[in-house]
Amino acid sequence: MIELTGIERSYSNGHITTYVLRGIDLAVREGEFLTVMGPSGAGKSTLLYIMGMLDSPTAGAYIFNGKPVHLLREKERNELHKNYIGFIFQQYHLIDELTVYENIETPLLYKKVRSSERKARVADMLDRFNIVAKKDLFPSQLSGGQQQLVGIARAVAAGPRLILADEPTGNLNSEQGTEIMQLLKQLNKDGTTIVQVTHSEEKAAYGDRIIRLKDGWIE
Repeated sequence: MIELTGIERSYSNGHITTYVLRGIDLAVREGEFLTVMGPSGAGKSTLLYIMGMLDSPTAGAYIFNGKPVHLLREKERNELHKNYIGFIFQQYHLIDELTVYENIETPLLYKKVRSSERKARVADMLDRFNIVAKKDLFPSQLSGGQQQLVGIARAVAAGPRLILADEPTGNLNSEQGTEIMQLLKQLNKDGTTIVQVTHSEEKAAYGDRIIRLKDGWIE
């Protein structure tokens, strides 16, 4: 599903170039559950953003389902992201002006899912994540853990083939965290490819394979 070859990500500030990722060669098979680990600043989130087509590498090749992402126009990348990828952000990235219900519904609107199916899917997400009572609230009215649950529900709602999860349980209590990991594991068993970033060895164990980043390199 994913082939990264020689991926680099750097930022230039005047005469100084700072490398976040260097020489990343990585393949992710369809149906795999991959965990990315490493210390803070190792480049884990940047790698996930590049996989999710939310950031672009400064060098290297990215092939997604046979398509050369690094050569595509922004509109084409956005279409791939919209149709195949669900992203769970560490900092939620909910839309402040939309209610919980509307935030979860947003990716379904982008995919032009018909109204009756949208309502059914959002209702299922609200029920599955035990946030029915929060559906008319805005993100500012929610706790961090509740916002995280909404962000996960939004990522799962559209039934993506690939879920990219950046510390998906970081703001949840231990019971909620376990429930979310079990949900991701079940989605994976049902055929969804998952790449998660985590600091937790316990959460990493849910995956099939672990790669470790250090200073932008795969160890």
